[in-house]
Amino acid sequence: MFESKAGVFLIAGLGFFALAFLVMAVLPWAIYAGEPELTVEQVAASGIVPEFVDLAERYPEQFKRAFGTVSTQTFAEALRFGHEVYVADACWHCHSQFVRPVSNEDLRWGPVSTALEYQNALQRPVLFGTRRVGPDLIREGGRRSNDWHVAHFWQPTNVVPTSVMPPYRWFFDEQGYPNKRGMSIITYVQWLGSWVKEYPYYHGEGPPSLPMAATTQSSVAHAGAGSTGGGPP
Repeated sequence: MFESKAGVFLIAGLGFFALAFLVMAVLPWAIYAGEPELTVEQVAASGIVPEFVDLAERYPEQFKRAFGTVSTQTFAEALRFGHEVYVADACWHCHSQFVRPVSNEDLRWGPVSTALEYQNALQRPVLFGTRRVGPDLIREGGRRSNDWHVAHFWQPTNVVPTSVMPPYRWFFDEQGYPNKRGMSIITYVQWLGSWVKEYPYYHGEGPPSLPMAATTQSSVAHAGAGSTGGGPP
């Protein structure tokens, strides 16, 4: 049997499968098995994104009910809950979080993703995704304002006329303001990509040496100063 054409193809197929398993599964695991994975608290301690402060200033009553005050602890809480919402509401089904080295994806969403970007608890389970119904979001943070995201979740076609995304009205309270669920997923989305040194100028459209997101609560609060209150979308 193994001397026949079918036998050769069978052996070759099994061999390529074994090689692919070693290269795609065993080798990466062996390389990164000993690497520490950041907890949500460690991620939050590395810097509060300005958009979280902006939410507190735009929706003070709703923010106070949901989180109290701005701190690394409440930022971690919002990130964790926002990630849970992102997974539970299947946002990953249409929005991947992985820039692949194919089809000129780096021209659309920036440099190809690296392993370091996924070495934290907020990337478990991994959300690489398989579909491109919507844009890749691995570096979405800072690209659009909180107002844009609020309007987008309320009625996607208001900001993207060709969108097929449904409204997410359960992200809002009875008065149309973002509730805890809505503010959490906005915080999570606005955090994605904040670890990149070019944040939020991923494509070089801003200053050449812009520092990363503020690393202390006081500096972030200063960055968020001057925001005005907002109403429902």
